[in-house]
Amino acid sequence: MISLENSLLTVSISTKGAELQSIKNPTEGIEYLWQGDPTFWGRKAPVLFPIVGRLQNDQYRYKGKTYPLNQHGFARDSEFHVEEQTATMVRLTTYSTPDTKKYYPFDFQLTLIYTLEANTVNVSYLVKNTHASEELYFSIGGHPGFNVPMTSDTTFEDYYLSFLPRRTRGQIPLVGSYLDLENKTLGQTNTEIALKRTLFDNDALIYETKGKNTFSIHSEKTTHSVSLTFEDFPFTGIWSPPKKEAPFVCIEPWFGIADTTDFTGELNKKLGIQHLKGKEAFSANYTISLS
Repeated sequence: MISLENSLLTVSISTKGAELQSIKNPTEGIEYLWQGDPTFWGRKAPVLFPIVGRLQNDQYRYKGKTYPLNQHGFARDSEFHVEEQTATMVRLTTYSTPDTKKYYPFDFQLTLIYTLEANTVNVSYLVKNTHASEELYFSIGGHPGFNVPMTSDTTFEDYYLSFLPRRTRGQIPLVGSYLDLENKTLGQTNTEIALKRTLFDNDALIYETKGKNTFSIHSEKTTHSVSLTFEDFPFTGIWSPPKKEAPFVCIEPWFGIADTTDFTGELNKKLGIQHLKGKEAFSANYTISLS
């Protein structure tokens, strides 16, 4: 387990999946990150790569061949290697292998960088196409879960979602695990949304998020809050398990998204897919700010 610390936060990260395991306020002893419980959801903050969401029939096609690939891809279960570490920063990397090429036929290097700055955790992605000439198609995204309620004297329903900038955003509904583009609407993210269980009856709330955005979880009954800030991530999901009394909410910035209900399966035509030519690289980051 990797530990990072400054005067305001203590953070731990696993080399399996380069997954956040804890974000604590050491002074007040508050754990912000969901700690995983298979009754609701056994993970905490998985890295979604090389796909985000679910593929039709858990498979895709590329250059005439069909490949199996489970929801959210395999990075969350891959072992990462520590390349560099200080008291407030760690850089972890994993690579394509003969095993990954059985279900993802690309040469890649995936790096996660976690950096503490005051009350903020900066999460950076770096994807490199390590092949000299072949193209690389991928998606990547975050899936951090946050404890709601954050304090013992508040309840789930005491919290609300807030959005900056205050404006409507495209909202894409789900049919099962897949996107229903024909019924895309305008999500009312120009105001706060009170947290209630029924919000997630149809699974995740999925928004189109162009430009710079901050999505937050607040309560009038506590000063403790969580805010995610990100720029040019085209989609963001907000999720808590439907039909359950799960004490957490995920805010998930994505470069990629689940298949549409009518998707034909060709990876290079998938909605939200990212593309790199030989030896090119992609980078992106988001921040988690705690109060």
